[in-house]
Amino acid sequence: MKISHIEAIRLAIPFESDRSTPEEQTTAWNAASPALKKMETLLVRITTDDGRQGWGEGFGHLCNPVTLQALESLVIPLFLGKTAPESREALTALVSEAEQALHAFGRSGPVRYALSAIDIALWDLLGQHLGQPLWQLLGATRSEIGLYASLVSYNNQPEEVARQVRRAWQAGFRTMKLHETDYAAIAAARAALPQEATLMVDVNCPWTVAEATARARQLAELKLGWLEEPIWPPDDIAGLAAVRRAGTPIAAGENVCGDWGFEPFYSAAAVDVLQPSVAKVGGITAMLRVMAQAAGHGIKVVPHCFYYGAGLLATAHLVAALPQDILLEVPWIRFTPQLYPQLDFSPTLTLSTTPGLGFSPDLAVLKAHTVSHITLSAEASHV
Repeated sequence: MKISHIEAIRLAIPFESDRSTPEEQTTAWNAASPALKKMETLLVRITTDDGRQGWGEGFGHLCNPVTLQALESLVIPLFLGKTAPESREALTALVSEAEQALHAFGRSGPVRYALSAIDIALWDLLGQHLGQPLWQLLGATRSEIGLYASLVSYNNQPEEVARQVRRAWQAGFRTMKLHETDYAAIAAARAALPQEATLMVDVNCPWTVAEATARARQLAELKLGWLEEPIWPPDDIAGLAAVRRAGTPIAAGENVCGDWGFEPFYSAAAVDVLQPSVAKVGGITAMLRVMAQAAGHGIKVVPHCFYYGAGLLATAHLVAALPQDILLEVPWIRFTPQLYPQLDFSPTLTLSTTPGLGFSPDLAVLKAHTVSHITLSAEASHV
């Protein structure tokens, strides 16, 4: 079973978030930004010479053109014509070979995101070959997982933030995450929710260590589930450890450079929660290494997942292999239209028993919202 061709499909699908459009339009580099009306993603489809197809997704959002270039120029050619792995060991070896070939391009960034997409697609193919859904292949014994609502930003408007968390609560979500930075907006959300609700906050790396420490100390009274990525730069591990001592649990890891980058977190006692991202860290192969490392150090892993393609489903399968209390992060928005049925989010998700990832996009929606589409073939690469 050889890899005959690989496609990279860049999508931009509209969504509704029940929020007003900001008066001033700016370039939106963050997926939670109020300026966004469409959410981008970058899908990869690997086809083998016997007609099987495996899907993957690489991060992300407005850097997709760069990740797409990395796929076309560097990453896809490494896999064309290769034998599709028929065991976990073979898959790990194939991906490791590519990692070594690409080491000069760094352990994070678009090349790593591109490799993440390929890795996910290879796992999809492996599950199909072995006749197992991915959650079973990963050793999970449950097919139903819980979800938490990851809200977009509401510009730190306390009344609006309170209204939105009430909406999420009424929809059945008992755990939710904000993307706000002002204490008043976060406190308004906490006050709007019943005491049993769990509330987290992702602030996207805005503060110095001193500023973040002061904010964490102020937020401690709200008893947040965690404060996510409070400092710039995000890989200041000693800084994260200092902020953690202020009394609010700290989460980080979305921006760590590959699975190797998590090692310093353990000895530094820098975080309460690690957040590797399957579409950034190196795919499922790298996620499994991080999960094993963290378990050995007794640190909780809650994967980052603010995307909506094959990467979301890959994360869902990984969550099924984690402890029962770990929930899947899903963006609290309504896609118009939906790329596949599972995007109609509810507080629980039942994973498919279909072999592999179980990702089956609506081809009409895919075609209608494609920004660009490239195909590279093994035959052409050897001409």
